[in-house]
Amino acid sequence: MVNLLIIAEKMDKKKDLLVLALGGNALLDSKSKGTIEERESAAAATADQLIDIFKSDYDVILTHGNGPQVGNLLIQNEEAANKVPAMPLDVCVAETQGEIGFILQKAIKNSFFKHDLKKQIITLLTEVLVDENDPAFSELSKPVGPYYSLEQTRNILNLKDWKFKEDPGGKGYRRVVASPKPVKILQAGIIYNLIQNGYIVISVGGGGIPVWIDKENNIRGMEAVIDKDLASARLAIDLKADKLIILTNVECCYINFKKPNQITLNDMNLDEAQTYFDQGHFSAGSMGPKVMAAIEFVTATGNEAIITSIEKLTEALEGKAGTLIHH
Repeated sequence: MVNLLIIAEKMDKKKDLLVLALGGNALLDSKSKGTIEERESAAAATADQLIDIFKSDYDVILTHGNGPQVGNLLIQNEEAANKVPAMPLDVCVAETQGEIGFILQKAIKNSFFKHDLKKQIITLLTEVLVDENDPAFSELSKPVGPYYSLEQTRNILNLKDWKFKEDPGGKGYRRVVASPKPVKILQAGIIYNLIQNGYIVISVGGGGIPVWIDKENNIRGMEAVIDKDLASARLAIDLKADKLIILTNVECCYINFKKPNQITLNDMNLDEAQTYFDQGHFSAGSMGPKVMAAIEFVTATGNEAIITSIEKLTEALEGKAGTLIHH
């Protein structure tokens, strides 16, 4: 397999490269029903909020989450399982990459037309290599799909080798799968070529389709979920991006979030970020993976990472908002 790090070292970059990670909720609010009208409306709003970045002198790669979308798809799978065969999780990730990519790409093209911006955008189905021996496969932690009653859970376990965990909020039981670390973005070289030819690229959707390579050198899908921020950092490292920007629903990182002694973190060096992470200030289900992704990117490249909201993106690039993580 081609060594993508060698490719990255040979790059003759023309512009600064941004890897911009959108949350799944930027494209479908978790409280929405999930209609196509809601999805298109959310994508249109996101496209308009990003237009200043597209107008600027940056090369841009967009990545995105797929939590609400793949959750809905898994529910559809279960409800229709007696009529059509349910698809495995890796195929569902691929399906949502196509779905979200189409809706987002269409919205951005429409925004380009509205602002008379002559740029091209393309969505790339992206596979992400994982290690089949990753400890995550023996410590399943990522909840996916619908909630089940205890009786439903027992019935499923009679048919499938799934693992379940009870929801601490009392909603029932959910399937849990592995969330392995991304090792390599298999299409990184293609993404780089597209960027060099002037395209904005949507890639690594939902953290990428998790794959592994068997003894016969065949690519195999994996029933797992890769964190989209860690996958975005992996892509940014492989391509030696100038900045990794992770967009979320708050402007900055905080210590003691939503407590009376809350402290805003506008600037963190690597030691500070790692210390706060180790102290548990960033929860595993929200800010934790974002800070870890930023740490990995800054450590590997020496470049800067920013965590902020989409509303504050332009200000964050000017150093006026967000949390900057650096050496």
